[in-house]
Amino acid sequence: MSTLELHVDVAVPVDTAWENLHQVENYPSFVEGVRGARTESGGRARLDVDSGGRAREVEAEVSDRGERVMEWLTTGAPELTGSFSLQPIEQNRTRIQARLEYDPDTVRDAFGGPKGFAQTNAIERLVRTDLEHFKEYLERG
Repeated sequence: MSTLELHVDVAVPVDTAWENLHQVENYPSFVEGVRGARTESGGRARLDVDSGGRAREVEAEVSDRGERVMEWLTTGAPELTGSFSLQPIEQNRTRIQARLEYDPDTVRDAFGGPKGFAQTNAIERLVRTDLEHFKEYLERG
């Protein structure tokens, strides 16, 4: 398994960021490749994903752990786990830390793409871009 950790600082209060992180239906506005998203009963989320012309549905179990930590785990292929933790920096500034654990071969098989180092760089760019898009989404209000 590979682990990726990235963060972004946003100019909104921690409660605003936390609320928006839980609005799964808005993920298509800032998560690359997500065409539709919805919450379901039992702490599940379902995402309709398009990656490289391949449409697929990804289901995840989502739960809150501790103070402002959201964890998620896909329930099928590809097997991915991750978390978002939010820390207040100032009254109107928040740090969002994203952590993703994945098997590069599994991700490549599920979504296509290059092997090895190139795959790791592609995943890091994608997560970094999604965090930047989330920042823009939050700061636009």
